[in-house]
Amino acid sequence: MRIVIIGAVAGGTSAAAKARRENETADIVVYEKDKHISYAGCGMPYYLGRQVAEEEELAPRDADYFKKKYNIDILTEHEVIDLDTEKKEVMVINLKTKVTFSDRYDKLIIATGARSSIPPFKGREHANVFTLRTIKDMEDIESFIENKSPKTAAIIGTGFIGLEVAENLTRLGIKVTLIEKMPQVSPSLDSDMAILVQDELTKNGVRVLVNQNIQEITENGVVLEDDEFINGDLVLIATGVRPNVDLARSSGIEIGVTGAIAVNDRMETSVADIYAVGDCMEEYHALTGKPVYRPMGSTANKTGRIAGNNAAGGPVLTFKGVIGTAIYKVFNLAVAQTGLTEKELIKENIPYQVSFNIKPEKPEYLGGQEMVMKVIARKDNLQILGAEIIGVSGVDKRIDVLATAITFKATASDLAALDLAYAPPFSTAKDPIIYSGMILENSILFGRKQLSASEVDNLAENSSSDIVILDNRRPELFRAGHIPGAINVAQEDMRDYLQNLDKKATILTYCSKGVTANATQNILINHGFENVYSLNGGYSTFTNYRRINKK
Repeated sequence: MRIVIIGAVAGGTSAAAKARRENETADIVVYEKDKHISYAGCGMPYYLGRQVAEEEELAPRDADYFKKKYNIDILTEHEVIDLDTEKKEVMVINLKTKVTFSDRYDKLIIATGARSSIPPFKGREHANVFTLRTIKDMEDIESFIENKSPKTAAIIGTGFIGLEVAENLTRLGIKVTLIEKMPQVSPSLDSDMAILVQDELTKNGVRVLVNQNIQEITENGVVLEDDEFINGDLVLIATGVRPNVDLARSSGIEIGVTGAIAVNDRMETSVADIYAVGDCMEEYHALTGKPVYRPMGSTANKTGRIAGNNAAGGPVLTFKGVIGTAIYKVFNLAVAQTGLTEKELIKENIPYQVSFNIKPEKPEYLGGQEMVMKVIARKDNLQILGAEIIGVSGVDKRIDVLATAITFKATASDLAALDLAYAPPFSTAKDPIIYSGMILENSILFGRKQLSASEVDNLAENSSSDIVILDNRRPELFRAGHIPGAINVAQEDMRDYLQNLDKKATILTYCSKGVTANATQNILINHGFENVYSLNGGYSTFTNYRRINKK
């Protein structure tokens, strides 16, 4: 058997290694048009920020390593330029000698990855304009920084790469401006969480511009649509990636609705004996069953392993889809998400309940710092559907618990009942995960109804609304700012205040983060009040909502 693999980064090398583990006698050859193989692309922003000392740390394995360890031939600077699916042949060009030759295959694995998606900006060809997708891109940026000593940088796009490079250029003393065409940074997040990311960027000296379109890129900056000029000795275009599917498309292989190669759960394409893996392939969302394009190194490794196994004749492995789990660092914050966002649930018309939970990841007496957790469950069956978490530490642990819960279709009640590890250096006795489950369970099942910040804002703005709004914070916090029309009644004074309230009235309680308001809500309900709500996430979510909507 001869297995040919096109591409030698995460997906291709994972496929090759797994194929060899399953089949010792197969001929396995990998063609890679670049000089580098199996490199850690996600580490490149940190190399630019000098947090990774040597380039070799990002690409520790070369072709000789794969030959010695796996008996796999990897030919770098060799590009597959044509594919004949009838003859089962590929046409290859040696980019150094310009010699072309053909090769036959029994099984073919396409791992051509993705390339930077560059909008047609005027001036994008200038020498100070870069993308960051390959080691060569990283080397070009490093060389520019070393030789030109840029004082300012304009980064177009606020996805993972844009944010990570912004932090690392700031570490070098470069003044960074982030430019985003969407109304928020981190477009994959819900807006009420993205505002926290924007705050962290601003706090660390990064200028953030949202709702902006580019008119032109110049040799020293960017001109916005409204003619404002943004200084940028260095300009990075970080507007996402698109799958490399030209070879597949020209060979008659089916391209999916997302623009990536369509595959089944065995990583097989529409053409027999051809597989596709990694950033060139289309995934499906495990919650909706619908095609998605979520290029991630972790997915490339998993799908490479599946394709390599199946191509080599191992016991059949299948892909279980993705749920959009991701995490990245923005200065002092970890930002993570998994499952479906609130905006995606609205689009899918799925009934849901949100919980905002603001808790320290471990006791404050051991230095615990708050995390903001947004967890979403279905209203009809309590199934956990999505989560977003932002905090200084402990975020990775919680997002992985929630990703596991979503994968196995756990409910809010399941979260509340989890037996999680506890000791003060690691967690609070009642972990924030458990709190989130309790909040959702109480809201959906046990009558502790909640209103969102947008719903409360609409009520506060509506002069005809007869809702009674009770601010349960201390008087000094109330005086510093409160929801319009609110009455300040601290929780400890609530029982004495009950006589002033109509038991038939609609009442909203709120505090800073939600805990005290829930306690006040319990007092009211237990004294026979029928229509009592609390503000989901407290006054902090309300003020963030107003900031987002410029109120």
